[in-house]
Amino acid sequence: MDRRLIKVSTVEDNEFMREGWEEIINSQDDFLLIGSYESCEDAFADDEFKFTNIALMDIELPGMNGIEGVKYIRENYPDMIVVMATVFDDNEHVFEAIRNGAIGYMLKKTNPETFSNAIRTAMDGGSPMTPEIARKVIQFMQPQKSDDPEVQLTEREQEILKELATGKSYKDIGDSIFLSEDGVRYHIRNIYQKLHVNSRSQAVAKGMKQKLI
Repeated sequence: MDRRLIKVSTVEDNEFMREGWEEIINSQDDFLLIGSYESCEDAFADDEFKFTNIALMDIELPGMNGIEGVKYIRENYPDMIVVMATVFDDNEHVFEAIRNGAIGYMLKKTNPETFSNAIRTAMDGGSPMTPEIARKVIQFMQPQKSDDPEVQLTEREQEILKELATGKSYKDIGDSIFLSEDGVRYHIRNIYQKLHVNSRSQAVAKGMKQKLI
């Protein structure tokens, strides 16, 4: 059955990996390679990029990272589908990428056939994920087995936690909610204490798990 060409772009700074993706895309009769970029900045500066249906994006990139890139695409190219293709399989990267708008999450070790089918799945309305990632998502959605009491954050703390999840700096958070940087730091210390965490990523992950975000 004929199907329209799937227009694919890649954003990957590793030349060897980028060429591998190009080879996979060019070997498929139903794919059309729009562009192969070393950075998000290069992709977004190219007028041809806007014609992309599926963007394959790495996370660790020079300049704007892939998670920031996903957010930019969601805001500026709302019809474009982003599938992360990365070596990272930790909860922080997985859920931050999905929260920012990634539709799929594939590990780079995925074989070419599975990788090609993932692109088709995304184009057909699915959310392709390698089994390891799918398991993490399912476990995340399941009820917690922890006996920790429900965390109570103030309205201001919840507002700041949501801003933390966007990846903004403390200064940018302060500017967006009209609070000094020191004020932001004060509230974040309280958030960490209430959530029993020690970092932004832990706070965001626990906040999502407890439906605070």
